This record gives sequence, C-alpha cells and structure tokens, in this order.
Amino acid sequence: MIYKITYQETKLRNPKREETQSLYIESDTEIEARSLVETNTPFNIEFIQPIDGSHLEYEQKSPDFKLTEFAK
Repeated sequence: MIYKITYQETKLRNPKREETQSLYIESDTEIEARSLVETNTPFNIEFIQPIDGSHLEYEQKSPDFKLTEFAK
C-alpha cells in the first residue's frame, strides 16, 4: 500500500499550514509507515493517508510524486 504522509520539517516550531510538505512511502501498514518516517527523519508527522485507485493515479501525475525509501 502507498501512503501519503504530510509533515512539518521540525518538531521544534509550531506547525504552519503553509509549510506542510508531503512524501509518499510504500509500506504494509500505516503503523509501519509511521515508524519508518519517525525513525529516519526529524519530521513532525501531521497525517498519514493510504492512497490507491484513482487517487493514486491523480497523485502520480504530480511532478512532485516520488516514493521515498528507507532501510527497514
């Protein structure tokens, strides 16, 4: 399953909507996706959303779509 994770780059500042970024990760579960991001980045995770079907097709059309890979 592919998950879209929205996040702030740091946990030290208050979140600002204008600074929200996203990444895409392939994982078996939402819990595993969260764990991979928390272990490998300093990001403040805001939301994790599973995407598939037409939503995935739409996201893949974006030039910013790229699967992020972390060592498990």
